[in-house]
Amino acid sequence: MPIYEYFCEGCKKEVTRTMSISEHDKGNATCPECGGRSLRPLVGTFFSQTSRKS
Repeated sequence: MPIYEYFCEGCKKEVTRTMSISEHDKGNATCPECGGRSLRPLVGTFFSQTSRKS
């Protein structure tokens, strides 16, 4: 599952949420610290693992 990074406007903290793409698309993310819904998405790192074929 992807990891999404947000900044919570309620408690002024950066939070990380692991959720499916469909959950993220619904926009139902809440802050794990204060339970607020005023989350602003942050630009995070991206990691992809591929198989090496010879």
